Amino acid sequence: MNATGFEPAPDQDTDPASAPGRIVLLTTSHRVAPGLLSWPAWQVLHGADRVLCADGTHPQLPYLREAGIAVDETSPTAEELVAACAGGHAVVVVATGEGEPALTDGLARLAGSGRLQMPELELLPASYDLPGARLLDLVQVMDRIRAECPWSSRQTHEGLAKYGIEEAYELVEAIEEGDRDELREELGDVLLQVVFHSRIAEEDPDAPFSVDDVAAGIVAKLIHRHPHVFGDETASTPEEVKAHWLRTKAIEKQRTSVTEGIPLGQPALALAAKLASRVRTAGLDVPLPTTEGLGYELLALATHAEAEGIDPEAALRAAARAYRDAIREAEAARAAE
Repeated sequence: MNATGFEPAPDQDTDPASAPGRIVLLTTSHRVAPGLLSWPAWQVLHGADRVLCADGTHPQLPYLREAGIAVDETSPTAEELVAACAGGHAVVVVATGEGEPALTDGLARLAGSGRLQMPELELLPASYDLPGARLLDLVQVMDRIRAECPWSSRQTHEGLAKYGIEEAYELVEAIEEGDRDELREELGDVLLQVVFHSRIAEEDPDAPFSVDDVAAGIVAKLIHRHPHVFGDETASTPEEVKAHWLRTKAIEKQRTSVTEGIPLGQPALALAAKLASRVRTAGLDVPLPTTEGLGYELLALATHAEAEGIDPEAALRAAARAYRDAIREAEAARAAE
């Protein structure tokens, strides 16, 4: 017996009658509260001959011991682990955050050598990430960056405002270009803006709020504005859904004008189309200004596009991209000459 408390692995030729036993590598998610393990995991833990863990500070250990499971804080080699299973014993290894790569690599080498009769090997996830669990990682990373990064720790809502606009435009461009990889990346950049601003908001001395408050607010809004999903109302068409949305929104906001809530700082074509949409939805008859000038001609084009179901901003961007491509072709032709 060596210092780790394991016998050397018996050679298959000298101990042919030895039952190989079973090794269970138990993995857990750090995004799930410690102690919340699956029923198969608890069954395996209670039925094991030995439970091992290389990390004495593993967050699961207090809960395992509270449940009456003895855990040996040790880090055996692959050979020592195989030896511990000899005679039909079941050994559970509670994996650390890295997943025990050295141990699994060692077991793979032993299995490939053919020198030993290998135990049954099983990977058992004891807890799983729920959808959205990686958002917890993002919040944790943002907390650390805010505390330790010289640049991030000094940022304010006002200072970050321009980045929110830039990231939104880059997201729109990725959508219009149809680039899936770029779309995923840009969605992450937009999400970062939400988490960053929420983290800054936690430090406000007068009216602090957190990312949880932000999420709770939008969840409540979505539920309230979808009574056909979460309530007793019905909606079978997109038009009925939009009617529900506008009705509940009007009750929430208690606005005196359809123009309230329209940001005037948005691009001019989008602004014109939004105003036209509000007028049309409200059933108002508001003639366009008759003043002459390029701006009023563009306003008429934007309202006409909105009435036809065309996003004038997107249409102009598409035309601008075509113009950009034509410019590049002309430049290439000049260079070739």
